[in-house]
Amino acid sequence: MVILLSSSSTLCHRSVVQTRRSSHPPFFQSSAFSSPYSHNNAAVCILRRKTQSAALPFDLSPPPIDHDLYDDMPDAEGKVSEHWVVETFDNDDEALDAVDTGTVVVDLSDYGRIRVSGEDRIKFLHNQSTANFEALSEGGGCDTVFVTPTARTIDIAQAWIMKTAVTLVVSPSTCGSITEMLKKYIFFSDKVEVQDISDKTCLFALMGPKSNQVMVDLNLGDLIGQPYGSHKHYNVGGNPVTVAVGSVIHEDGFSLLMSPTAAGLIWKTLLSHGTTPMSSSALETYRILQGRPAPGSELTDEFNVLEAGLWNSISLNKGCYKGQETIARLITYDGIKQKLWGVQLSSPAEPGSPIIVEGKKAGKLTSYTSGKGGNEHFGLGYIKKKAASEGDTVIIGDNISGTVVDVPYLARQRPPVLNSKQ
Repeated sequence: MVILLSSSSTLCHRSVVQTRRSSHPPFFQSSAFSSPYSHNNAAVCILRRKTQSAALPFDLSPPPIDHDLYDDMPDAEGKVSEHWVVETFDNDDEALDAVDTGTVVVDLSDYGRIRVSGEDRIKFLHNQSTANFEALSEGGGCDTVFVTPTARTIDIAQAWIMKTAVTLVVSPSTCGSITEMLKKYIFFSDKVEVQDISDKTCLFALMGPKSNQVMVDLNLGDLIGQPYGSHKHYNVGGNPVTVAVGSVIHEDGFSLLMSPTAAGLIWKTLLSHGTTPMSSSALETYRILQGRPAPGSELTDEFNVLEAGLWNSISLNKGCYKGQETIARLITYDGIKQKLWGVQLSSPAEPGSPIIVEGKKAGKLTSYTSGKGGNEHFGLGYIKKKAASEGDTVIIGDNISGTVVDVPYLARQRPPVLNSKQ
């Protein structure tokens, strides 16, 4: 089922669903926002309230939902699924151009936000995922991977170390299971609280080479050049907002976490500064082209974290953690038998199709996109290390030709260095 309504009224869709699950039109209607992605004077009212930014001396503890986003969202026309995710603004090709040459903003409010608090939160997360949380300090952050005891991948999480809590950003499909998994591993003596705050927050991502200029225009330039995961609290139009370096797909760009009350103002302000809205369909295309693994596709119980190539999220120098023994054995005994690659395809292919090398099955296609314009067939897939490498030709399914290529996200991954004691 597809519903046609105001796409921006679906921003932070969980909040909207919780406050109003009807399909009547948004309360706010304005002809100034009649185009799918207005960049003109439509946001004059926002510009007159020029966004002021100053670091706030508090940790963001999101308030309960007390505001209906229908009241102040612009009405950019969008096509929305039954799950209230903006599937398309009918500008996917423009958005894919803009993410390479300009700036896009994407609503990631369907992604999960998990708040881990309590005195033992750092030690707890240190033991439950692959990153070295004890090496981080307030205002810093990292990517970390949640894995099974045998190091099979569950999800990659962005982690932000705040004053009294750690905020985790996870994929839409894994938020509930990761929340329950973390709660399951809290022992009686642990001073840890795990809370799903997805319904109490909204999340936007700013991506593209001109993102820095947008940050400067919004008086948020002090984050430019800071390490991935660095974040600060700001006041935007009288509302608290946490801005972090990096997004769920790229180490560049920025993420913005806010209460639903602030979402409408911030969305309109970002559009007024020349950003192009990117829908979930364009984001999925971009994810595949970048080579970022996703749950249900590349991150499943079929593949371990090293086969997925997620080296930047793994510490080999910290103590025991879930999956650590398996990871150590894989490295010690060269047990990584397959690798995730990009595959440039000659025609459309179905995820799950076998990858054939010299007549033998050597792997599996895990994701596919038709790319920009529908003519740039591209996929991701796991291939046995000894079967093929970059530049080699493979066959997908019965007769689809493919060329093995590296992809930007995985190319940025670097195996960590063991310390001298190890």
